[in-house]
Amino acid sequence: MQYTFYKIFYFPKTLKIEKEGIMEKELLLPINSLTEEERMLQEMARKFAQTQIKPKVQKMDEESEIAPEIVSELFQLGLMGIEIPEQYGGSGMNFTSNIIAIEEIAAVDPSVAVVADVQNTLVNNAVIRYGTEQQKQKFLPLLASEKIGAYSLSESSSGSDAFGLATQAREESDHFVLNGQKLWVTNGGEADIFLVFATIDKSKGYRGITSFIVEKSMPGFSVGKREKKLGIRASSTCELILEDVCVPKENILGERGKGYKIAIETLNEGRIGIGGQMIGLARGALNHAIAYAKDRKQFGKSISEFQAIQFSLAQMATELEAARLMVYNAARLKDAKMPFIKEAAMAKYFSSIIAEKVASKSIEIFGGYGFTKEYPVEKYYRDAKVGQIYEGTTNMQLMTIAKILLEN
Repeated sequence: MQYTFYKIFYFPKTLKIEKEGIMEKELLLPINSLTEEERMLQEMARKFAQTQIKPKVQKMDEESEIAPEIVSELFQLGLMGIEIPEQYGGSGMNFTSNIIAIEEIAAVDPSVAVVADVQNTLVNNAVIRYGTEQQKQKFLPLLASEKIGAYSLSESSSGSDAFGLATQAREESDHFVLNGQKLWVTNGGEADIFLVFATIDKSKGYRGITSFIVEKSMPGFSVGKREKKLGIRASSTCELILEDVCVPKENILGERGKGYKIAIETLNEGRIGIGGQMIGLARGALNHAIAYAKDRKQFGKSISEFQAIQFSLAQMATELEAARLMVYNAARLKDAKMPFIKEAAMAKYFSSIIAEKVASKSIEIFGGYGFTKEYPVEKYYRDAKVGQIYEGTTNMQLMTIAKILLEN
């Protein structure tokens, strides 16, 4: 079913409303809060999501696989190397630009947004910050142009206890031999470059953890079971198996025994990325709910004329706006090199709750249709739940926030 909407563009001093005949009502960041470069990225990412991703969303969800041409286009548009410096083939933009792109893509398909999010906020950022010049020259051009990266920390015994790692790295002359099993690895099915965390000295606890750059082609490395998931189904979540994988010492990322530092700092940034996913998801669900409410007729008039529907939409929009401001505030703080850990935890915590709430309320506005796969809102609802789980559960965010509050 097609329905019309009113697209709203914000300008510094004027408000322009333009009627268009497509599916989605855009609720965008005020244009005067973005730089010209950020605005152009926003427009490009939105157009890509609407024209290239949207027609494939249902098929990718049903087949639990991201279309290869979508991945190729992500690279061609520079969306997989947003912060990678231009000298290494990237776009050379700021961290906030990551969030802008992630939000725009997630408004159409959170699964595709996850692929770009992990690449940019976890893998690329870790190599940019901690990589040697040799590592940057070797891996960053690949990550910017053709190779997907994955971040491999979690294990069966180390979820929220991220440093209870069983994966071992044994030193031998000019290399380390890695043995172990990783779980819940996002992008695991498509990636060629993996950041793998392993312990080189278990007696030192978290101070024995080291980060390694592992390539899929290395003997002994394999991708195991692909998880069957409730949501974000097109994004692969896989098991990794390491059996006597020889990793050269030049592939150690950062300092030996300082892998815990890399893990903590990248996950702090990654939480803002999850916030970007969640506000994009909520925006997408709300856009569909608004359009449907205008189109759906009951008792001789549009259901958008009923006050109960109006109040529900208004509440969703208000809570989404609050979440968006929190996410972008955290991103701007990070770009300004100011403390942002508390704000990142708050943004992830709040945006993930609001995403689930907005997706649920959107289903209610669709009524019985919302409970079917004929309409897109049920997918947003399924996709939303993971926001309260990965890259730190809701309880872990609350612990982080409380710890910082009580330290002051």
